[in-house]
Amino acid sequence: HPGSCQCSGSSVINLAVLSGCAIIVRGQPRGGPPPERQINLSNIRAGNLARRAAATQPDAKDTPDEPWAFPAREFLRKKLIGKEVCFTIENKTPQGREYGMIYLGKDTNGENIAESLVAEGLATRREGMRANNPEQNRLAECEEQAKAAKKGMWSEGNGSHTIRDLKYTIENPRHFVDSHHQKPVNAQLCGVCAVWIVRCGLSMPSTHCPTFRREADGSETPEPFAAEAKFFTESRLLQRDVQIILESCHNQNILGTILHPNGNITELLLKEGFARCVDWSIAVYTRGAEKLRAAERFAKERRLRIWRDYVAPTANLDQKDKQFVAKVMQVLNADAIVVKLNSGDYKTIHLSSIRPPRLEGENTQDKNKKLRPLYDIPYMFEAREFLRKKLIGKKVNVTVDYIRPASPATDTVPAFSERTCATVTIGGINIAEALVSKGLATVIRYRQDDDQRSSHYDELLAAEARAIKNGKGLHSKKEVPIHRVADISGDTQKAKQFLPFLQRAGRSEAVVEYVFSGSRLKLYLPKETCLITFLLAGIECPRGARNLPGLVQEGEPFSEEATLFTKELVLQREVEVEVESMDKAGNFIGWLHIDGANLSVLLVEHALSKVHFTAERSAYYKSLLSAEEAAKQKKEKVWAHYEEQPVEESMPVLEEKERSASYKPVFVTEITDDLHFYVQDVETGTQLEKLMENMRNDIASHPPVEGSYAPRRGEFCIAKFVDGEWYRARVEKVESPAKVHVFYIDYGNREILPSTRLGTLPPAFSTRVLPAQATEYAFAFIQVPQDEDARTDAVDSVVRDIQNTQCLLNVEHLSAGCPHVTLQFADSKGDVGLGLVKEGLVMVEVRKEKQFQKVITEYLNAQESAKSARLNLWRYGDFRADDADEFGYSR
Repeated sequence: HPGSCQCSGSSVINLAVLSGCAIIVRGQPRGGPPPERQINLSNIRAGNLARRAAATQPDAKDTPDEPWAFPAREFLRKKLIGKEVCFTIENKTPQGREYGMIYLGKDTNGENIAESLVAEGLATRREGMRANNPEQNRLAECEEQAKAAKKGMWSEGNGSHTIRDLKYTIENPRHFVDSHHQKPVNAQLCGVCAVWIVRCGLSMPSTHCPTFRREADGSETPEPFAAEAKFFTESRLLQRDVQIILESCHNQNILGTILHPNGNITELLLKEGFARCVDWSIAVYTRGAEKLRAAERFAKERRLRIWRDYVAPTANLDQKDKQFVAKVMQVLNADAIVVKLNSGDYKTIHLSSIRPPRLEGENTQDKNKKLRPLYDIPYMFEAREFLRKKLIGKKVNVTVDYIRPASPATDTVPAFSERTCATVTIGGINIAEALVSKGLATVIRYRQDDDQRSSHYDELLAAEARAIKNGKGLHSKKEVPIHRVADISGDTQKAKQFLPFLQRAGRSEAVVEYVFSGSRLKLYLPKETCLITFLLAGIECPRGARNLPGLVQEGEPFSEEATLFTKELVLQREVEVEVESMDKAGNFIGWLHIDGANLSVLLVEHALSKVHFTAERSAYYKSLLSAEEAAKQKKEKVWAHYEEQPVEESMPVLEEKERSASYKPVFVTEITDDLHFYVQDVETGTQLEKLMENMRNDIASHPPVEGSYAPRRGEFCIAKFVDGEWYRARVEKVESPAKVHVFYIDYGNREILPSTRLGTLPPAFSTRVLPAQATEYAFAFIQVPQDEDARTDAVDSVVRDIQNTQCLLNVEHLSAGCPHVTLQFADSKGDVGLGLVKEGLVMVEVRKEKQFQKVITEYLNAQESAKSARLNLWRYGDFRADDADEFGYSR
């Protein structure tokens, strides 16, 4: 318009219609957000919109809408938002306000917006404005038409119905959110002050965008991409009609999701790299957090905008190391497992983003008691058991989420080695999520910029929320479960009390807690809630390496292979055990069954053990022999150097007439450290049982007064054993009232007791009524090693074989200390002493008597076999020539 136009241009209105006569326009973006420009319509006036009182002016009041102001604004909004317009500037005030005309379209041939407003009765010509040019004439005509048609403000009434009843605050935001039941609500975006907060008081949850940081002087400094993110949102949503879903309420801010026919702005911001997900509110996003994470992942992979320097936590891993299938071999803790890879290697995997149960506070643990985390930390046992039952021996899918680098120790935190953290699934179930949902683990909280977390972090948070709501596990208000587990490993006294019970129980259920070697394990017995050390019967397994004072003793060949075999087969599995006996150290000996198979037989079958002669009297002897025979033929592992011996015809050895062989049945009750043993005569066993029963009844009727008995050496008395029962005993030594050495005359064992646990032996049960039933004997034809370790090995073998069992006894010759005898197993009739010689645990005592020559010959032949096989005493060859004295032998 010549003469009136100072400048003109075309733009896309995408920011706001401020009122019925003022709009903000923006040009097309080129390399960044385009500048804004406010255009005020010339020559017309529309009503003023409501204005909220300034917070800095306490006496100021809210200003309401003028009549027809809001319809005028709505008319422009619907006509112009997002449309291309052409504008002319007619006047510019010294303060910078620009006045002009706006046309719909690319040039001034389009619809004149001022004229349209006036024609609808939504604006008037400015007062005192004379029609002295075509534009003003046209406005006058439009106004007259509106008046004639009684449109808008020219209609009847005062226009009060066009004034909005606005509320700037909500007294109870939580009630407001709940009342809409997460149903879509029609809304209009009034403005955007930061990308995720709109002026009508709604926040988009689940995302965090770059913001404008307010400085001390009141100015605002944008973070990287803040302006671009703001323009991105404004250009798509500002003053559009949308629907919102009210999700939640946080600190008086209402969190919601904005729905628009063209897409979800939350997902678009994430996908374009303008925003990142936030953990604290993503849980309330009802449209599926995975969509938001996927959008964020899209931007990360393409390094868009805020992710331009992003490096994935597993960027340095090969694909085969990121995702793989593996077999679970062990559950280390409530958040860590050991898996076996297809390559055969073992790898420790930690479950991503979860924390196992832990002790809270300082005074929760007795300082004098050693902490056993599995049993003493609340819910640790339940968590371990859940993982063990779910995973042990199963194949799982492992997706590595991040590698946590090693960290040095500090004053409060121990050092950690590098950890591989992953999501582990089985049958489509995320194990970490299942653990958290049961309240058996908690979710780790991270800094917002910490990307080293589970790839299913949102599911973990949701699972934890469910567990808290339902009061599961760690979140329960009930008393925490207590596991009173008795560890009787190596406790000989407790083991002795427990042995008869386990022997009578037959097969007992157990869980293998630890594997020390191929044949030595630690078991947990659930019914008895105790831990025991268990040795496999019937086999001789290669010994592993041992740390001895001053030196490291190397393990025997294939000991490591045997240990690994047993570990892979039974570690943390549910098994069945049959206890037969125990050794001097309190370790139980017996048979272990896994899925119906005998572990002793399996070790022999795989050439990782040899059959021990003590297996002869067991029900599994035939199975062991056939397994060993098959292994020998393959000549593998322990049989790699096996040479089959030619079979020699042997005539049965006839006993010399002079040698008396009258075996009587006895019950072995005790083995001493010098390889003597005590037995009870089986024939008088019922008499002892009857005497014990009568004596205990008598004591129960007339209990001894505690402390009234004064023990004297050599005197017979009654003593209360650890099982709480009274037995006949003899006082051997009185150190003090608190330390009295007694010998149990019917069983052969010794104990140190306080005098308060002793009493006078009633005359009706004295040794005159029934003599002492425990008789001491020694083995004939053998020399007991004087070397402590060698003697302990021999004693352990004897304890394992014959203690608490019935045998056959024959007195061979008398000696100064006690009679020397031969013992036979009651079932197989095998000679116990000869078995010790065969094992190389003792040497033969050569006697000159004629009647013993054939027996001595048999013993010497057995000794030669042990020497050839380098068993035990003979492991370093024949030592007798130069160092027999050192080992306590004389030739």
